Parts: sequence; structure tokens; C-alpha cells
Amino acid sequence: MMSLTERKPEIDKSWTLFLDRDGVINVESVGSYITSWSEFNFLDGVQDAIRNLSGMFGRIVVVTNQRGVGRGIMTMDALREINTNMRNSVDEHGGRIDKVYNCIAVEDSDHNRKPNTGMGMQAQEDFPEIDFGKSVMVGNSMSDMEFGKRLHMHTVFLTTKHEPVPLPHDFVDEQYPSLMAWARTLEIAEVAGC
Repeated sequence: MMSLTERKPEIDKSWTLFLDRDGVINVESVGSYITSWSEFNFLDGVQDAIRNLSGMFGRIVVVTNQRGVGRGIMTMDALREINTNMRNSVDEHGGRIDKVYNCIAVEDSDHNRKPNTGMGMQAQEDFPEIDFGKSVMVGNSMSDMEFGKRLHMHTVFLTTKHEPVPLPHDFVDEQYPSLMAWARTLEIAEVAGC
């Protein structure tokens, strides 16, 4: 577990959690796409982590690049089914995801495709209480981290796909091996009254 503890924010219900999906919530199919619910597998401990984080954050949203739809590898209906089943499963486990934002565009220049900020702006339109200065972006790619920093969020890099980066880093405030590992540090801080 690696972090910059001096940069850890004090989280309360006025904060928003932004999560990437593949490699953060579910097992990532590296070099391929999750094209149906039958291919979707939660990472170990993720449902517990989201349940615990749901008690800490006022909003939890998922922002995910899903170019497989734009490329015709999967359908929008299949993506909606994955999102619905993922949210329902999280709910059944005592957690919540308030909304899922997908970018299906193929072009990197699309304003919604991370690291561009369109999905963040959509979330703020839907939930006007979102303050990006009181938001955390958790992802496992540098495009997630850059997305967060472009919106002035605190960023947490998960090393589920890439090697850890040397800290300090322009785009990364903290890094951990999993969502659960990061969530545990927040629980410890909460109990300690930090």
C-alpha cells in the first residue's frame, strides 16, 4: 500500500466519489471488452468497499470509457444491462451507485472521453451539489487521473493494470492496489478522527 497521507482529504457527506469501472469495480479484460453481464466479475472486496464508501460520500458516480459500443463490438443495450445489473448488485450488497456515465465515442477528441471532462460536467448537471474541489477520482489509468486533475479533484490511482508510479506525481495524489485497500485507509482515518 502506497500513499501520500499528508495529502489525504477529510471526507464527509458533502464529497462526491467518481469511480472508473473496468479494473476498479470489475475484473478488466485487458486488450478486450466486457461485452455482456455474463463476462462481468466484481473484483474481490469491491462490493464491501462500495458499501463502506456509500456511508462516507454524499454521491457516488461511475465514469467509464466504453469504446466497444462505438466500435460495434457490443451493443448499447448490453452496456445498459451491465450498468443496471452492476448497480442492482451493489444495492443488494448495501452500497449504492447514484449514476453511471458512459462515453461510447471512438475518437479521443470527444469531449466525454476521459481525460476530457464531459462526463464530469454531466454529473454536475444532474447533481448540482457536486463540488469538484470536494471530489475524489479513483481509477487505474493515467487518463482517469488526468480527468480528475483537469476538474481539480483529489486522485487515487489503483495499480490493478499498471505498475505503481513514483510519488509525488502531477496527476496522482495517492495509490493503492485495490479499491478496498484505499477504502480501509478512509475507515481507519474516520475511526481515528483524522
